[in-house]
Order: sequence, then C-alpha cells, then structure tokens
Amino acid sequence: MPMLSYDPGGVFRSGAVTSEQLEQLAPRLESARQEIDQDDLAVLAAGDSLPADREPLDATFYPLPEQLLVEQQQAGNKSVVGRIGQLAARLQDQVETVVLLGIGGSSAGARSLMDACCHPYHNQKEGRTRLFFAGGNVDNDATGALLELLSADPRPFAMLAISKSGGTLETAIALRQLMALQEQLRTPAWPASADLLVPVTAPGSRLDRIADEVGCSERFSVPEGVGGRFSILSPAGLLPAALLGIDIEKLLEGAAAMNERFRQAPPGENPVLDYAGVGYLAETTAELTTRVLAMWNESLYSTGLWCDQLLAESLGKQQRGATPLTTLNTRDLHSRAQQHQQGRRDKLITNLVVAGSGTTSLAIGPSPWNHDRLDSVQHLGLDDVERAAREGTSEALQAVGCPTAEIELAGLDPFSLGEFYQMMMLATVVEGKLLGVNPYGQPGVEAYKQNMARLLGLDQD
Repeated sequence: MPMLSYDPGGVFRSGAVTSEQLEQLAPRLESARQEIDQDDLAVLAAGDSLPADREPLDATFYPLPEQLLVEQQQAGNKSVVGRIGQLAARLQDQVETVVLLGIGGSSAGARSLMDACCHPYHNQKEGRTRLFFAGGNVDNDATGALLELLSADPRPFAMLAISKSGGTLETAIALRQLMALQEQLRTPAWPASADLLVPVTAPGSRLDRIADEVGCSERFSVPEGVGGRFSILSPAGLLPAALLGIDIEKLLEGAAAMNERFRQAPPGENPVLDYAGVGYLAETTAELTTRVLAMWNESLYSTGLWCDQLLAESLGKQQRGATPLTTLNTRDLHSRAQQHQQGRRDKLITNLVVAGSGTTSLAIGPSPWNHDRLDSVQHLGLDDVERAAREGTSEALQAVGCPTAEIELAGLDPFSLGEFYQMMMLATVVEGKLLGVNPYGQPGVEAYKQNMARLLGLDQD
C-alpha cells in the first residue's frame, strides 16, 4: 500500500539546514521518541504527580488509534467505534441537518475531515446529512444567519456539542440559543429532545450536567489525557466523520500505521522524526521563524488551519515556536508568493500534495476563438496545469535559496489522512521536546478566557 512520504531535499539544497545537521540531531530525536513511546505513557500509567514543567501531560492521543481498533474488534457494537457507527446511522435516518457546536480543536478536526473527504458542495447535495458549525465564534451576524436558516426548515435538526471542559463560553452560548430554537420549532412529529442532542464531554462537566437534565440517550467522552487539538481521532472527530459517511476505521488504521513507522523507522527514514528535526533546525539554527504549509488541493485548506492551531498552541511558548501560516495554491501565488520570493528570508515552506487527483482530470478544452492563447494546451488537464505551477514555483523559490520541503499523501482518503494527522501530532510533540517547551496545555488561551469572564461578570463555579 502506498504510504505518506516526507522529502526535505529542497531544504538541504538551500543550505538552510544540511543533511549532516539532521544526522547529528539523531540521538536527540531518538531520545524524544523514547520519551513519547515509553516514558510519558509509563508516568501516566503510574498515576504519579507530575513536575510543574510536565503538567499537563496529554500524551494519551498517541496509543488511542490502536486502542480504539482493538476495542472495536473485541467488543463490536459495544465499543466506542461501534457505538459511533450506530448513532451515526440513527441520526442519518432521523434528521437531515446536524449542527456541530465547538471551538478550536473541538471543531477544526471535524471541518478538516469534512472538507478533505466529502464532496466540495456536500451540504448542497440531496440525500446527504448536512453538517453546519456553530459555537466557534461570537459573531452576531453569522449566528443569526444560521438560526434563520434552521428556522426556515420545518424538519428537525440534531446537535453535536463538543467541549471537554463543558464550560467553553462560545460553545455554551451557541448551545443555549440552539436548544431554545429547537424547542420553539418543535412539532409532535420531531424525535425527543434526548435523541437530538449528543454531547462529547468529560464526565461531570457543565455540559454533562445539561445532558443529564435533557436525558440524552447517547453521550461520548474525550479520553483522559487527550487535549482538544489532539482529539481529532477521538469521538470529537470520529463522530462527525461517521455522520458524514467517512470510514472511521480506515482513519484509525492510517494513524496506527504512522505510529508503527514512528516506533520502528530510524531518523532519515521516519517522517515524524525527520519533519520535526528539520523544523527544529530551521528555527534554531537558520532563524526560519515562519512555517508555511502550502496546500495544493483546495479540499485540504481546512486541514492546514487545523495544523496552524496544532503548531501555534503547542509550541508558541516561552517566546519560542515558529509562526504557522497556511496558504492555498495556486490562489496564493497571486498574493503571498511575492513576499515569499523577495521578502524576508525567514520562511520554511512545506508543500502538501496528493499523488494524483481523486477525479478525472478536466481538460482545458477547445474554444471557437483563441484570444486567450490556450489552443496550444487545450489537450492538457487541470492536473497538468497544477503540476507545472508546483514545479515552476519550486524552481523559482530554489533559485533564490528559499528552503522547501514536500509531504505527499498517497490519496485523499481516510487512511492517508489518518497517517497525516497522526504524523503532525507526533511531530509537534517531538519538536516541543527538542525546544524544551511543554507541547500540551495552552496557558495563553486560558488567560483570555479568564479576562473575558471577568469583563462579562460571568458566574463561575
């Protein structure tokens, strides 16, 4: 089976980072791998108190794919994966619209999966479960537009409320507003309220207490030790994926395959260690403090935004960590490329590409006129144009010494995406250990939350 590959050749050719430097970093990469694969999990299993610099230790995301697959094999429909599949089938029969309420990692993963795996106009196609997002902002106009859309539809809608703490203000507000609308629109033909709200939260949270009051027929939890931005392969990401018809077992299998490569492959052949090592060296030895992830498939743009949060919240601490930037090409070649080409030399650009198109390449085609001067290439397809743009961009960047790397997915499919998500999460933790920062937790985010609550005069537990 074709697997994800990582090629830092353009970085080495630029001289910003050398292959010799990466080889010299190998002992530290091996040490970080051992810490993730053995030490962190042993500490969590022992239940010992953590030193302040390791609190929190949200390392449970790493073995989660294998654990969920084994449980599914052993327990079938009673497993988490089995229960998700049954719930998704029920909701698909009961409603045509589901609203996901969440912010940050509680929604970014689901949006990434939807955009990457579903039809680009999924919500406009008949016969599909539509998925809308709320609770990720406090934009009055956007919220009002969603309420208006739902109000105009006589059919029932369901809600997935995703908040590990259960107290995230933006999500809580949206839930209150949507529950009120649901009761306003309710008819005798609608399913019971208990069947239309599915919480994904921690036991005993505020959201869990709401679920008790409603009498929710199903609820899921994000496992202990899995932070929000690391939760895409937990029920927070798997449940909406299953609702959209995405094969969640293949997602988990792809992640498990990446775990195996992470454990077994040596530096130089290990996409996790190599990606983390190149990123670390680029920032610390070459002062490349901007990390550009260039998407060449529009459907992967939301995946890039998921990566932005992963990098920024995990490594942006102690005045360290590169600044992430997601771009979409060829669109952004007409905006940001000028700065990348002739601006400050502070960027490491990694292209995320897919081996082949998921659909038949569309030909440029003939025309009764040739004012656009395209007759000579009318036989070519859009894939050919994209390939020329990608190669031409790489040549231009290499000509001025800009370091570039490439991640190639074998396809736009759940297995390949599972590989990618797990690779990026593991690589982020490895880089955090190299930088000497705790990749878990987000104290800067907590500060804004506390200030906002104080300014609003919000009641606190």
